[in-house]
Amino acid sequence: MEATLFNFPSSKPTLPYSAALSLKSHFSNPFVTTTHRRKFSPKTPTLPKIHAAISRTKKEETVEKVKQELEGCYLIAGIGYKGLTVEQFQELRTQLPETSKLLVAKNTLVLKAIEGTKWEALKPCMKGMNAWLFVHSEEIPAALKPYRTFQKEKKLEDNDFTGAVFEGKFYGPEEFKALENLPTRAEVYSQFLGALKGPASAVVGTIQAPARDLIMVLQAYCKKLEEEGAGQ
Repeated sequence: MEATLFNFPSSKPTLPYSAALSLKSHFSNPFVTTTHRRKFSPKTPTLPKIHAAISRTKKEETVEKVKQELEGCYLIAGIGYKGLTVEQFQELRTQLPETSKLLVAKNTLVLKAIEGTKWEALKPCMKGMNAWLFVHSEEIPAALKPYRTFQKEKKLEDNDFTGAVFEGKFYGPEEFKALENLPTRAEVYSQFLGALKGPASAVVGTIQAPARDLIMVLQAYCKKLEEEGAGQ
């Protein structure tokens, strides 16, 4: 009796490569940890037009602030602030009189604000980094003294006045002594009252003083007449 040989299929059938690859991707081995790469979504594109509009608005606000400070202003002085800290600025502001305002603004914006005004004489100051001192008082020496004191205390020799405009004239750093030594209102009153009691030449000499002094002299004379009228 002849034996019949049967060929049984292997327990691991051979699959085509493409099929095996498909099954492998379909089923995952629970014992193998796979690392998934994180997908990053593309960044939201910036909006340069919006940023430009915001920047333009801030510039316009700064120009408007400077224009507001020009009203009733007697003197504008530039101060080189490169190297000064925020804390130093805050401390300096507390030492200034109420009639003075310290403002940090770019030269180009200040130049735009003073364009077409008597303050255009400030143009030689438009170099480097400046803070701007707006003085709304006739007492010029009293307005400049706080910074001089602050400058000496903090040893800020390199942070000097860069220039100023007073009565339409530009004063360079080397000319600040003339501004710092201007007579006060009380001193002008005293000079005028002394001239009234003296010879006529003294009165003439007083009248020939600079325009600011002459105005203060006239104010003093009017005040004196008012006081005499009230006393009668």
